[in-house]
Amino acid sequence: MEEEDRSKLELIAFKTFNATPELIYIIDFLNKSLKDKKLMFGLSKDKEKNEMTVKIYEV
Repeated sequence: MEEEDRSKLELIAFKTFNATPELIYIIDFLNKSLKDKKLMFGLSKDKEKNEMTVKIYEV
């Protein structure tokens, strides 16, 4: 059970922006730089609205 608890991600915050390819590089940079702080960043794209949503998780 203890191992299962560690693998859960808790959504801390999210924000939607106009889609831009540069966001992919920013998310990659943040994940590499802050993984020791137990933070993980996600990115999803809504092609119909041309928007991207950045999500911040605590590991």
